[in-house]
Amino acid sequence: MAILDGRTAVITGGAQGIGFAIAEVFVREGARVVLGDLNLEATQEAAAKLGGPDVAAVARCDVTSAAEMEALVTGAVDTFGSLDIMVNNAGITRDATMRTMTEDQFDQVIRAHLKGTWNGTRLAAAIMRERKSGAIVNISSLSGKVGMVGQTNYSAAKAGIVGLTKAAAKEMAHHGVRVNAIQPGLIRSAMTEAMPQKAWDQKMAEIPMGRPGEIAEVATVALFLASDMSSYMTGTVLEVTGGRFM
Repeated sequence: MAILDGRTAVITGGAQGIGFAIAEVFVREGARVVLGDLNLEATQEAAAKLGGPDVAAVARCDVTSAAEMEALVTGAVDTFGSLDIMVNNAGITRDATMRTMTEDQFDQVIRAHLKGTWNGTRLAAAIMRERKSGAIVNISSLSGKVGMVGQTNYSAAKAGIVGLTKAAAKEMAHHGVRVNAIQPGLIRSAMTEAMPQKAWDQKMAEIPMGRPGEIAEVATVALFLASDMSSYMTGTVLEVTGGRFM
């Protein structure tokens, strides 16, 4: 039997990148997935790659909207009969130094990451507690541990996700719902590979393992936290960083 056989997972920001990689691993391990993303066309293409409507449903979803997030999680129950796993992955960047960052740039990132994760956690937990089971996986970042230049908004939001995860884990533990987080470091993607070479080399020099991570290496950690393999873990933050900033 596959690790997630018969379970339903909602993944925000699931059309590409880490979110899509998580969806791929989950489907491979027997789950049905609901992908929520602002880009509906890209999300539909992603669902088709995963195997179509029997295993992957889609919804256009703005994670900062409680109404849209509620429709996303209740839609998973309506479509596949349950909500067993919630992955709060959606997010944006609006990098700028604190001197030049606008108030709107700060607010956009806080809303997308922190409020979006709060919406997903609380709305999924409300469903899961009725069944006395469920796993919530929140995607933080190494930036939330150490802070990064030009990311006062992003670092604050990602640090907030850690605090949110731990508080929610304490609230939901006696309801049988586990809440954990992942902090990825430098992960190879189109965005990170577009960095100036000097910035890339500086980050690489900080990684004891001497290489960037792959999105699949984040996805398998999400699988671990979503599955019964981590059944006695809640409020945990797992770093996927190659040892960077230990």
